[in-house]
Amino acid sequence: MNQDVLKEKEGVVGEVKDLVNENHSFVICEYRGLTVSQISSLRKDLAKLDAKANVYKNSLVSRALKEDYEGIDEYLAGPNIYIFLKDPTNGSLKAITKFARRNENLVIKGGVIDGNLKNADYIKVLAALPSKEGLVSMLLSVLQAPMRNLAYSLSQVSEKK
Repeated sequence: MNQDVLKEKEGVVGEVKDLVNENHSFVICEYRGLTVSQISSLRKDLAKLDAKANVYKNSLVSRALKEDYEGIDEYLAGPNIYIFLKDPTNGSLKAITKFARRNENLVIKGGVIDGNLKNADYIKVLAALPSKEGLVSMLLSVLQAPMRNLAYSLSQVSEKK
């Protein structure tokens, strides 16, 4: 094998390992049938959420990940796009599932969330949950409710007098 080709492949394996180490979460999707403009649109949506979508040869991804993620090879058949997420709770998973609903040619296969290999169903359920900001907002609302009710009750008492 040509030394240049070998070095190029080693570089891709290293790049995949670096992206996984930087992000700790990624989603594997099959993109068979998507147009270049649709993939560009997905990449643009994901870039706003600090996520990256890249296409790599499955054999190189397998070489980079099979030591750390046993069973990953079952997701690596076909033309795949690998979406690396800095924070899966920031809406990036929602963006992927929303795009997949609008474009049936993008099929979520599985991925790694916070270092654990997960299937497509898990990723879709996780994407359906509110974002971190939404959960914090809900918590604050619940914490404010007793004070709000007390203030309302006191105002009703003062109005009656």
